[in-house]
Amino acid sequence: MKLVKAYIRPLLLEEVYKALRAEGHCCITVFRGEGAGQYTDPDHAHGSLQFPAMPSKVVKLEIAAVNEDVESIIDIIQQTASTGSRGDGIIFVMPI
Repeated sequence: MKLVKAYIRPLLLEEVYKALRAEGHCCITVFRGEGAGQYTDPDHAHGSLQFPAMPSKVVKLEIAAVNEDVESIIDIIQQTASTGSRGDGIIFVMPI
């Protein structure tokens, strides 16, 4: 088993979720977050009342999957969550 963690833009969450479900990947955990890093988009920088210094809103997906499903999950996230901007589709895969 592997744990797939992916950071995507919040506006793409529903599309990614639907694409994963359509391919039979049913179980996903979603975390809303804010952060700053080298991939921050200065044209769309914004903070929130909770975190005024954090310029980027992100959604983190976590999916526990059998080894055979990992490549499919990664492909779906990459195809569905890409906007062409730096920082899209940061994906980590680790053993469980």
